Amino acid sequence: MWDDRYHGDPIAAMKPRRGPVKREPVALRQGLVLEHTETEFCGAVVAVREGVVQLEDFGGARRSFPLHDGFLIDGRPVELVRPARPAQPRTTASGSVAVAQRRARTAMPSRIFVEGRHDAELVEQVWGDDLRVEGVVVELLDGADHLEAVIAEFAPEPGRRAGVLLDHLVAGSKESRIAERVARGPGGAHVCIVGHPFVDIWAAVKPERLGLAAWPEIPRSVEWKVGICRALGWPAEEPADITDAWARIRGRVRSYRDLEPSLIGRVEQLIDFVTAAEGGR
Repeated sequence: MWDDRYHGDPIAAMKPRRGPVKREPVALRQGLVLEHTETEFCGAVVAVREGVVQLEDFGGARRSFPLHDGFLIDGRPVELVRPARPAQPRTTASGSVAVAQRRARTAMPSRIFVEGRHDAELVEQVWGDDLRVEGVVVELLDGADHLEAVIAEFAPEPGRRAGVLLDHLVAGSKESRIAERVARGPGGAHVCIVGHPFVDIWAAVKPERLGLAAWPEIPRSVEWKVGICRALGWPAEEPADITDAWARIRGRVRSYRDLEPSLIGRVEQLIDFVTAAEGGR
């Protein structure tokens, strides 16, 4: 008989196959048992940081290896994959959780009224997402002197509320007297008038956001915005100068954290008031 014991090349049969090793992706987790292919160190995952995985064997010995090294699980080659971090809910500038909504809600009958354009722009910048979700429209009064006429024309009633934000609403001020007359007038029960203590909405922005310890004191004989611009060394001769100054101030506002709490609370109060008739927020 022909003896084939020495037929072929047994050494050739032992050569490793060519081509990359196919590795199964495996998500890293605490306690996952791995074997490091080079050192044959076997242990459970106890820590992962800065591209390094740390293993601890049965005896308590610990060793660290780069994540891109070769590892085995039950003899199978694996590729270690760091688990994706859970997505954090996006928040709006007002601090609310953002709602995935492509289109604004149809405007509700209730309204929020503010004194001027700068007030409206700041409210929109910080609370705009919330207002669109709720369907709340912000309208201008063009000054507190027009409040009584605007409210009379608006004709508030159940389901049609008016929220009003006034500047410098402090005891004994002109604004406080106007607010009292509106509250006593027709539909006053469906009107909520709140205000902040500042002479102007500009001062509701925290002064440190502009590198100031405090807003400058302006004599009553000087128009406040003009005085502020001059005190800060900004042009103040033309209306466009005031517009540019407000754009510079508003540009420092990124969220409610850049505003004084005395304004934040009042705006939130108004939004709650005008939406309460339809289930609130």
